[in-house]
Amino acid sequence: MSALVTTARAGLDRGRIELKQTFTTAQDLWAYLFPAVILTVVMVFMRGATVPGMAFSLSSRTLPGVLGMNIAFGGLVNVAQALTTEREDGTLLRAKAIPNGMLGYLIGKIIQVSGMSLIGCVLVLIPGVFVTDGLDFGVGAWLTLAWVIVLGFLGTMPIGAILGSLISSPRAMGIVMLPIMGLVAISGIFYPGSALPGWLQVIGQFFPIYWLGLGMRSALLPDAAAAAEIGHSWRHLETVAALGAWAVLGLVVAPIVLRKMARRESGSAVAARREKALQRMPR
Repeated sequence: MSALVTTARAGLDRGRIELKQTFTTAQDLWAYLFPAVILTVVMVFMRGATVPGMAFSLSSRTLPGVLGMNIAFGGLVNVAQALTTEREDGTLLRAKAIPNGMLGYLIGKIIQVSGMSLIGCVLVLIPGVFVTDGLDFGVGAWLTLAWVIVLGFLGTMPIGAILGSLISSPRAMGIVMLPIMGLVAISGIFYPGSALPGWLQVIGQFFPIYWLGLGMRSALLPDAAAAAEIGHSWRHLETVAALGAWAVLGLVVAPIVLRKMARRESGSAVAARREKALQRMPR
């Protein structure tokens, strides 16, 4: 037990330090600010549009969905990218070499990625409040946001870890990005999913991005806005069931895949990946 407590503390410290370091590099600061600026501009241009069949602003509907999308991107893309990058540079191999090192590494990565995702949400939410109206920020809204965010991380981070374990290198992240962008397009983030063809609605509801967007909208939008949703309801029970199912699937499969990936890590494997990376560099 004492060893696990020590590992957990080390992981928390690691995550805190890595999160703090993101504020000291231009690349990470750009990753914070660029999406927030782009999404704010999008919402500004959408202010004049309304939800079909309603007088409610489309930009106000979009803002909560964007927050859900940020959580999904953090869990799916950022976790996968971190694992592929740090497997290639030898970070995972070093973590594997110490007792409970992989557990501490994963705890640290959870802290870092969740912190970055929440900061990204805040950077979108603050200007979004000034360019939208009709949002609810009461106690009930914050409670709903809390459980949706927790379930969202549980439902996406293990899947991101699985993807990161299976992808061979950071340069292959396009294999993940393209399908995720396609899912965003059919998940009702920027436009009501009820306006899409029925078969696309079914596909979108299989994945956590849709349910994260729906959960965020249910927290911040008035009840009348549910009329634009699939089923004309916020469907809280279905949201819990869908995100919970993804969480169970990920938490069962991810440890198996991560253990197999860790067993394959060796000094020669890291050296071979570095050699391939050097060969791709222009001379």
